[in-house]
Amino acid sequence: MSDQPRFRVLSLGAGVQSSTLLALSAEGVLPKVDYAIFADTGWEPKAVYAHLDRLERDIANPAGIPVLRVSSGNIREDALDPEHRFASMPLHILNKDGRPGMTRRQCTGEYKIKPIKQKVREILGYPHPARIPKGVFVEQWVGISTDEFHRAKDADVQYMRNRHPLLDISWSRAHCVRYLTSLGLAGTPKSSCLGCPFHGNAQWRHIRDTSPDEWADVVEFDAAIRNGNARANATGNHLLGQAFLHRSRMPLNQAPIDHVTAAERAAQHISAEEAEELENGVVDGCSPWACRGDAAHDDFDLAA
Repeated sequence: MSDQPRFRVLSLGAGVQSSTLLALSAEGVLPKVDYAIFADTGWEPKAVYAHLDRLERDIANPAGIPVLRVSSGNIREDALDPEHRFASMPLHILNKDGRPGMTRRQCTGEYKIKPIKQKVREILGYPHPARIPKGVFVEQWVGISTDEFHRAKDADVQYMRNRHPLLDISWSRAHCVRYLTSLGLAGTPKSSCLGCPFHGNAQWRHIRDTSPDEWADVVEFDAAIRNGNARANATGNHLLGQAFLHRSRMPLNQAPIDHVTAAERAAQHISAEEAEELENGVVDGCSPWACRGDAAHDDFDLAA
């Protein structure tokens, strides 16, 4: 039984850390990955799709690294389709008695992890439900930097073994930003759904102030999910309260997104690169094995 992986794959979210890993691999600073897999929720910001195209054209293709785009569907359309089973987003809930709550987060598993696993199985030659022999595995790179080392964790299946190369070379997010800037990739966007409930105020402002059509899209979606997802309502599982995208539990077009949070205030005391990230709302993002929104969620000031 070999202890060597069948191939090396990068979980490519197209955010700062995973973009850095792709470039380091393409340049030969790190070993070459055999594949980069992007799990598409169908509702990423336009800037993310444009950045992904640029990564593929200018970084991956010249190095001979295939970028594979996989998907389990369109998360926005699925949420509003009464005929479609929906893996819930972590919506902010205002219960009838006034208490706050959140719905379970199933979206990462359904729209990020599941399609990556399916593609890995397919490449290995053991598509579901085929049994993968013991000892057959792939090495999967995940973009975790030193400032979030606590998010590094193993995959939940034996045929995938996670590795975190940025930790191996002791790179922080600031290192990654400087490196990407040196390659002409300054302003790498945050990778997460356009209407992710984990967005901070800075990210909501960024959408509103830079992309009116995307802002109209998220405002419309926010209103549409007030009573929960369409499938649950169609089957009689009505939400006992109201659902919102913004953590203030107010309609998005009325929410206090112009309030500057503690994270943004902290930008006054950190590097210019990190300050720019906070101001642009790109710190909290969606990685299949490390959703950064959990920590960002703790930074909301209810007094806003």
